[in-house]
Amino acid sequence: MKTISLLFFLFISLAVVSAQNNTSESFFETSDHVKIKYKVAGKGEACLYIPGGPGQGYPSFELLGGNSLEKSMQMVYMDQRGSGKSGTAENYHLDKMIQDIEELRQHLKLKKIFLLAHSFGGIIAANYAKKYPQNTKGLILANVTLHFLNDESVKEQIEYGNSLLQIKNREVSKDSLSSELSKVSSALRKKRIGYKFLTEDIETIKEMDKIDSLHPRIIDFGMAVISKPKDFPEYYADYAPMTKDIKVPVLVITGKRDKAVGTQHYKTFRFPNQKVVSIDGGHLLYYEKNKAFVDTVNRFVNTAK
Repeated sequence: MKTISLLFFLFISLAVVSAQNNTSESFFETSDHVKIKYKVAGKGEACLYIPGGPGQGYPSFELLGGNSLEKSMQMVYMDQRGSGKSGTAENYHLDKMIQDIEELRQHLKLKKIFLLAHSFGGIIAANYAKKYPQNTKGLILANVTLHFLNDESVKEQIEYGNSLLQIKNREVSKDSLSSELSKVSSALRKKRIGYKFLTEDIETIKEMDKIDSLHPRIIDFGMAVISKPKDFPEYYADYAPMTKDIKVPVLVITGKRDKAVGTQHYKTFRFPNQKVVSIDGGHLLYYEKNKAFVDTVNRFVNTAK
């Protein structure tokens, strides 16, 4: 009897702690029967995080500093279908990724939400805001691309890679950009400096790898998009021109040394109600420049209420 009472007490205590921390973690099933892993933590304006990748799980953002936002916002983290700990699916097209966000919003009974997207996630976030402006309080686009593997960003990556390899740049035709980048990337990996597209600090990569090793994830969505580009042309389209029609408040956070999406790509964005903040750092500002990142997001959210 005493054992049962003690277990009951522990259960109640854990429940109270969870309630006090405003944290919950669960799965919900989409309308096409895919199980989506999500976590809600923090208190304040609701903000749903959309990972990059394609197909990155949410722990690397959450546990590398994204959770600092929980002090002022209700963060909603989700693993996209075919990613993280969510289930695999037959359909990984953009319209389904957008619909998953909308169904999670409805599931959590949230009215209007902020969307915080990183890297490749910008494509999904911008298209959600275009389709559901009435449900979008604002967009926070952190080091995003709105044109995946666009020519100008690829050229910048090739030139940067050659500088690291101490190779003289040469003229590369448009049709050869992809294969040239593959060659440069392969050479960088052989020298164990391929990470420099993301960050100049190897310790950052070690921290990411540590988190990924502790949170095993599936990568079906990412593999589908990368290995079968002809099957998913919508992920390779240029969405920068569309931004002129997205009228919700937008915060664009860019890294002055971000070689993953390019240092100039954000200049193609044309959101009517956008604020651009440039931070001296690379692609992973939420970790390496956490205070500046969090302060920038908080200022935006407070003015966009």
